[in-house]
Amino acid sequence: MASSNLRAALFMALAMAGYVFNDVFMKALAEDMSMGQAIVLRGMVATLLIWFIAHRSGAMRPVGVALRPMPLLRTVGEVVATVLFLTALPRIYLANATAILQALPLAVTLGASIFLREPVGWRRWVAIIVGFLGVLVIIQPGYVGYSPYSILVAGAVLCAAARDVATRAMGDDVPSLFISVVTSAAVTVTGLGMWIVDGSIAPVTAAHLLQIVAAAVFILVGYQFVVLAMRKGEIAFVAPFRYTSLLWSILLGAIVFAEIPDPPTILGSVIVVATGLYTLYREHRVAQRR
Repeated sequence: MASSNLRAALFMALAMAGYVFNDVFMKALAEDMSMGQAIVLRGMVATLLIWFIAHRSGAMRPVGVALRPMPLLRTVGEVVATVLFLTALPRIYLANATAILQALPLAVTLGASIFLREPVGWRRWVAIIVGFLGVLVIIQPGYVGYSPYSILVAGAVLCAAARDVATRAMGDDVPSLFISVVTSAAVTVTGLGMWIVDGSIAPVTAAHLLQIVAAAVFILVGYQFVVLAMRKGEIAFVAPFRYTSLLWSILLGAIVFAEIPDPPTILGSVIVVATGLYTLYREHRVAQRR
């Protein structure tokens, strides 16, 4: 189990790096085109790549497998989370958006308690409440730095939690690569709808093509390795490695977009990460006593 946990932790760290680098390229693309157009162009490349890999690996399954309750819930959760997050991303700091996402382990614990009937003691309930208060510190409702788009990121957290709970409930007969193909295709189709509603068509330069391909590769890294991490390791051991995304977002936000997090964002991030780590620690202690 130790070696499985280490591999899963590496998978989670790779997934988080993939997601953040994808966010950087998508945020850059959104400066020149609508987010719907960016999602479609990235999705066409990503879906083709992951389908080719899945097909060569024998991981493809009939469409009906994707329509089972848990795979379908996972796909819907991923699609809605992606739309909410990417709609907000061009309008707020990368580090702020990623910091709010750090509440995901708390939301997953909450969802597992409600929908999977996993026991949650009073200490973890307190940690969940304090963690969500930390999210409010980051969002800063009612203050000058408040952005309503932060609420969209908070909604993305809830949808991503539904995605992860569904992942835990899926059967092992549904290959990770197949789930990645379905997810990528569904997000692309949703992006097409966003693009049609927006109605704008921006010219695509060679620089844009490089950014699109890079975003597609990195989002595939995120899709594939987050599923592997959730399946291969113990949640209490693996989940803390989600927080590596915050380090990447602060670093890349400062380098690429000259974005420096303000004190409330830093304070809220510390609160969210601390409560998340404590919640995972308590889950590990409870599991040892069973």
